[in-house]
Amino acid sequence: MVTPARRQYLALKEQYPDAILLYQMGDFYETFDEDAKIVARDAEVHLTSKEFGRDGRVPLAGMPVRALDAYLRRLIGKGHRVAVCDQVSEAGHGLVERAVTRVVTPGTIAEPRLLAERENNFLAAVLFGHDGAGAALTYLDVSTGEFATIPFAGPDARGALLQELGRLNPAELLLPEGMPDLPGPWHTTRREARAFDTEAGAEALRAHFGVRSLEGYGCHDLPLTWGAAGATLDYLRENDPRLLAAVGALRTEAAGDYMALDGQTRRNLELTRGGRGGIAERGARQSRGQGLLGVIDQTRTAVGGRLLRRWLSQPLLDLAALAARHEAVAEFVADAGARDACRAHLGRMGDLERLTGRVVTGRAAPRELQRLRATLEILPHLRAALAPLGAPLVARLREAIVPCDEIAALIARALADPHDERRIRPGYSADLDALLDGTREARRFIAELEQRERERTGIKSLKVGFNKVFGYYLEVSRPNLSRVPADYLRKQTLANCERFITPELKEHEARISDAEGQIAAKEEEVYLALLADLARDAPRFLAIAGAVARIDVLGGFAEVAARQGYARPTLDDGPALRIRAGRHPTVEAALDRHSFIPNDVELGSDGRVLLLTGPNMAGKSTYLRQVALIVLLAQIGAFVPADEARIGIVDRIFTRVGAQDDLAAGQSTFMVEMLETASILHHATPRSLIVLDEVGRGTSTLDGLAIARAVVEDLHNRVGARTLFATHYHELLALLDELPALRAYNVAVREEPDGIVFLHRIAPGGADRSYGIHVARLAGLPRGVTDRADAILRELEATRGTEGGGRKAEGGGRRAEDRGAEGKAGGASANGHHADGWREGDVGGVLDEIAALDLVNTTPLEALNRLFALQQRLHEVADLPVRATGRRGRRKGEAAGGQGAAGGRDAG
Repeated sequence: MVTPARRQYLALKEQYPDAILLYQMGDFYETFDEDAKIVARDAEVHLTSKEFGRDGRVPLAGMPVRALDAYLRRLIGKGHRVAVCDQVSEAGHGLVERAVTRVVTPGTIAEPRLLAERENNFLAAVLFGHDGAGAALTYLDVSTGEFATIPFAGPDARGALLQELGRLNPAELLLPEGMPDLPGPWHTTRREARAFDTEAGAEALRAHFGVRSLEGYGCHDLPLTWGAAGATLDYLRENDPRLLAAVGALRTEAAGDYMALDGQTRRNLELTRGGRGGIAERGARQSRGQGLLGVIDQTRTAVGGRLLRRWLSQPLLDLAALAARHEAVAEFVADAGARDACRAHLGRMGDLERLTGRVVTGRAAPRELQRLRATLEILPHLRAALAPLGAPLVARLREAIVPCDEIAALIARALADPHDERRIRPGYSADLDALLDGTREARRFIAELEQRERERTGIKSLKVGFNKVFGYYLEVSRPNLSRVPADYLRKQTLANCERFITPELKEHEARISDAEGQIAAKEEEVYLALLADLARDAPRFLAIAGAVARIDVLGGFAEVAARQGYARPTLDDGPALRIRAGRHPTVEAALDRHSFIPNDVELGSDGRVLLLTGPNMAGKSTYLRQVALIVLLAQIGAFVPADEARIGIVDRIFTRVGAQDDLAAGQSTFMVEMLETASILHHATPRSLIVLDEVGRGTSTLDGLAIARAVVEDLHNRVGARTLFATHYHELLALLDELPALRAYNVAVREEPDGIVFLHRIAPGGADRSYGIHVARLAGLPRGVTDRADAILRELEATRGTEGGGRKAEGGGRRAEDRGAEGKAGGASANGHHADGWREGDVGGVLDEIAALDLVNTTPLEALNRLFALQQRLHEVADLPVRATGRRGRRKGEAAGGQGAAGGRDAG
């Protein structure tokens, strides 16, 4: 037959089929059947088995109750839902009552020990309108109470929503059944469609907040937000109702209030974690965890660390708000004494947001309340340290840090000292004190019993002990058993001793035991009442936490600026982007600050597209990212790594840097590159900043060149955004004569007898070589390979004759003096000789040239250039009729300058 415990377990498991059920058995949580196999694998515990009646032996894996948090962290980290089933009655005769007290999921973790201190842990919900018309996203951090919703409208609602999801990176995403998955690393949980009902959601929100209208929350006319927010509350109610108390307010955000940063841009700029791009090219090593956040995060509190992450992902567009932040940072920079004092006080504070969350959910332990008290006691000192600073934003934040002396005093008065066995201090509760007084005589009797019985029996080694099974007892070693008095009653026999009780001892124990239950219940009642009193001040605590976080971030910005020599930027509504002596913040941090070579940039209406050429490893990618990072830092309110910076507000930063494929989606490197470039061209505005690196390199040379040229023309003529375009297609320099707002710059190098030296300086004009073989040598390619490559390159250059495509544009956009150098076809020269060295009329020479072509070692672009040149010469020497060579056709002698296959857009 099935045992009672097994029957109880199966009944509970049936209620939570999609969760791992942790079934408490004494000091352990046990799992069975398939759950046990999962726990053994993902929580890394031993898998064994247990006999259960007719079910035979079933798999079993367990963990100590005291170590639950550690194992929960492993299971939740693997994306599992965990139902915690606790014993809810005392162990005794018969089956112990058990009940599931909470269900923990990736998005509903409230225990600070299970969470990253400086990161939010979001539970998100998404709802799309009928036929894809509009969408809404709601996100909630149950550990801090942050609850917000974002509506999306228009044809690109889905794309904007996915961008916000990427920014938030929720731990868990709630979706209605039947809706397609949304791509991302989050754990997706499906809910019945009724959970997303908009009218039911609105009613749930009004009931939760105790209001008649949602107008005060900014979403009264946004029904999709009701459905997403209502589904979030419904999920909490089902899994852990106590978490609802942490949801204190709903904020409605507009996606257009902040600079847009898509996932590709966040990765390319390495905002929160580092990578090799830009760092490796400068020859510096950097921790993968560094990123921009690692450089600028000088916050001293957990709340400040989380706020900095949010600011970094949501740069501002509001000039007034940015000016206020910059002014506050400037004051902190100027007054090092006030800055140091503030940061010292901040460093001693606890996580006020998460401590408040623990209080309002009734889960705060006494040590957490002691941490809350210590934090509140620091507030007056922090206010005093801020007093010398007069920036309006700092003054407002100082006023928001309201002293809470009476609350700190209440906690101190209520809680016993940490080393005390009781939670409540004597004198706080008269009822509790009365119960404790009632047991004092009995406890005194037991405390004095050991000495009294030693004197009465003469047994010097006699001991009074206690355990949960037998209660209090008198322990006598075996050699002294002959001295045991007649009134001792044997209770337990052990190898080396025996344990006894006396009628008097049992009487006093009964008094203590009866009172102990009452004392425990009363102490729990008093403690929960204390938590309820503190919870009423939760809005006050959260407002203070918000002000403290802002002070922390602003002070951290100032600390970075003072240490690294950052400057205050100037922001306006104009089109200019001028940076003098700018540096890459992450690369500079990885190097000695003074060894980084700074560079300028100037973009504006008369020069809004910067074409950057130069060899690999010279620093092009570092320069591109550097400009984007300086703009981003300026628009989160920080100072920037430059001597000066004037920035016309940027509404969005786009980046296309580096090569990667998406094998899971069946997309090649080139397809990913084209998708990202297409997105940029479709969404950029004249106020955007675009950073493009090597567009077109993922396909054939000719196709890539054509795409790169077309992209540059579209950015210049239609989009009008400020753009940095790095390329190895030197042929694009011919566009300088056609596009008035295009400027050419190159990364300077110095040639020496044994190689080249990268100067890392950005100079006007285009580069004439890519130095690929030199870079290959630096990368460690075998010497034989690079020597052979060098020889092949010389052969190709000799075969091609005078190279015209490497024209170096002087003056960053002025016309080249020699237009004939723009094309690689080359026409007849003034003295009647062709660039290739044979005279008109020599048809045999044409045939000889064709026969001498090394097609195996000739690139498609070289072959096409060569063929075009030979065809034109053949027309000239043999007086052949002109044939159409492109959509518009070519006439004899039109091969000069930018009309060659590499330099012109119509070459066929």
